[in-house]
Amino acid sequence: MINRILKRACTGLVVAVAILAAAASADDIQLPDMGSPADAILSKSTEAQIGRAIMRDIRNSGMIVEDPQVAEYINEIGHRIAVQANDGDYSFSFFVVNDSRINAFALPGGFIGVHTGLIEASRNEDELAGVLAHEVAHVTQRHIARAVHASSRQSMLSTALMLGAMILGAAGGDGDVVQAGVAVAQGTAAQQQINFTRSNEYEADRIGIRALAEAGFDPHGMDSFFEVMSRQETSSPDRRLPDFLRTHPVTTARISEAKSRAADYPRAVTDDSASYGIARARILVDRYDTPELAVEYFERRDYAEQTEFERYGRAVAYQRNGQHREANTIFEELSRNDMKVIAYHVGLAQTQLALESYAASRDTFTRAIELFPRNVPLVIHYAEALLQLGEAEEAHAILLDLLNNVPPTPQQVRLIARAANEAGDVAESLYYMSEFRLMSGDLIGGISFLRQALALPELQEIQRIRFEARIDFIREYMSEEQLKQLQRAQPASTSARNNT
Repeated sequence: MINRILKRACTGLVVAVAILAAAASADDIQLPDMGSPADAILSKSTEAQIGRAIMRDIRNSGMIVEDPQVAEYINEIGHRIAVQANDGDYSFSFFVVNDSRINAFALPGGFIGVHTGLIEASRNEDELAGVLAHEVAHVTQRHIARAVHASSRQSMLSTALMLGAMILGAAGGDGDVVQAGVAVAQGTAAQQQINFTRSNEYEADRIGIRALAEAGFDPHGMDSFFEVMSRQETSSPDRRLPDFLRTHPVTTARISEAKSRAADYPRAVTDDSASYGIARARILVDRYDTPELAVEYFERRDYAEQTEFERYGRAVAYQRNGQHREANTIFEELSRNDMKVIAYHVGLAQTQLALESYAASRDTFTRAIELFPRNVPLVIHYAEALLQLGEAEEAHAILLDLLNNVPPTPQQVRLIARAANEAGDVAESLYYMSEFRLMSGDLIGGISFLRQALALPELQEIQRIRFEARIDFIREYMSEEQLKQLQRAQPASTSARNNT
């Protein structure tokens, strides 16, 4: 195992050193400036490739929050900000990490992660938006590429090792190799692989505040959150500092600068969206080890004194604890008072289903779908309910309609594979599982599922053509070693057919 890691790490190092050496040579020749020097070290396409590789490892770790309502919200607010700061060069993707530590981070290629702990720590939506705007600015201003470029001038070996680890990840290297390479290069956690300079942080604040204001949020949301973090810094021992302060150092001067920048824009008077309250409540419920503890937390305040979203959190806690009648009563009240909140329809339909009021549950879901067609969380929850009711064909149909119009997550692909399988469409189920494996970075596994589909006696000709074309497409992206592994794993009957 160690030899394999070292061998692959050395391969990545050689490639990275070659990149850096080429950049250094160009610098010595003093070629005319035709663009950012960061491009010579890390092109935008390479950034995207590295980002996808890191995201694959994060997804495979199981740390991403898959709750469709939380995921939908963070992407909704993130893209609202990104559209104001992005010139079209980046396709942003936002995700929530199940981690109680207060932190957020930007990965190469437009991937922005937010810890559940930071969402809990935010006092309002403007503060959360301020953090997202700051991270978006790190991406649009290419601070990662610029940091790599700057560090290459000071320590080519250290940068080469770091790039080698990243390149291995982008080329399909496993998590152990990537982590080992980064550890050797930097000896720090993933977020500390590239330390942004003070000027980078100020620039991200400046660009982020502008995007925040133009997106309709209070431009003071950023400095407000900084002040909250700064107070934690002065009241806590260093070892207990929030991770956000370690990776985004906040000083009095920086807070003052952010306030001054924000003052250049009109102060927006905003109310937290329902989606913010819903996402935060669901995260609070999930924070507890048991549903009983979550119920205890939400019952600390009298129901009559609770806000709308505290009541929603209470209902979700009851739901998770099997107290469906209590949850149903709250969801009925919430949905009756505000029909525009999708989460209330979902909660009501789910509790009706749990109470075996099947017709009522279907009616609630159907009405919601009519009001909010192709809403991702709604369709996902409805499909799950249909599978529970034994209506797999309908579940497959609505998921297919959704995922043909919205880029799916791996878990959503897995859900449609289950729906197809339970509907008796084994070939399509295997095709979806192939796509699931590909999204996880497993090219050989992806082809394995397609081969299983090709071996089905009931396979239609149009499916055979589609699956074989997909295999040919995947093979173009495989290394020589992967192709050899694929050949060794190929069934004799398939090999004979391909040789005729």
